[in-house]
Amino acid sequence: MAGPGSERPFIPVGIAVLTISDTRTLADDKSGDTLVARIADSGHRLAARAIVPDDKQRIRAQVEAWTKDAAVDVVITTGGTGFTGRDVTPEALEPLFEKRMDGFSEVFHRISYDKIGTATIQSRATGGVANATFIFVLPGSPGACKDAWDGILKAQLDYRHMPCNFVEIMPRLDEHLKRGGGSR
Repeated sequence: MAGPGSERPFIPVGIAVLTISDTRTLADDKSGDTLVARIADSGHRLAARAIVPDDKQRIRAQVEAWTKDAAVDVVITTGGTGFTGRDVTPEALEPLFEKRMDGFSEVFHRISYDKIGTATIQSRATGGVANATFIFVLPGSPGACKDAWDGILKAQLDYRHMPCNFVEIMPRLDEHLKRGGGSR
């Protein structure tokens, strides 16, 4: 859904997909497959893919490692955003955020509300930036992954999308580090 700036060239970005689940494998990871297909269809690069159990330390370690990998511009997780005892993805990842993206959660919930009504409040979808890498924390359903990609991420990860997009600000995400205002 490129706007008036569609004369700009498409710039593919490297995206890592992490599924958080105690039960899924690559053979039956429908949410991960949904994201991988949309990433490819949009012309981006799948930089990495993994599945980890619902364990705060393992989730955080995998995402933090990807944020330090130059081939990864964006990390998308799926799973672990609910309220049960095993749902710990926001707790694992929000401490990594240098900047939190409140608007991502708000827009995701608006889109989700149009599809599933008040059930959207059972998700703690969130987003932020860590180590100059965008991180998006999605629910574990294929429908939620479709909604987030189709309704938000596809446009925001397209340099041609106007009036603004995430790709055009990627080179400036670590300005505070270059000025000595923080450390990695």
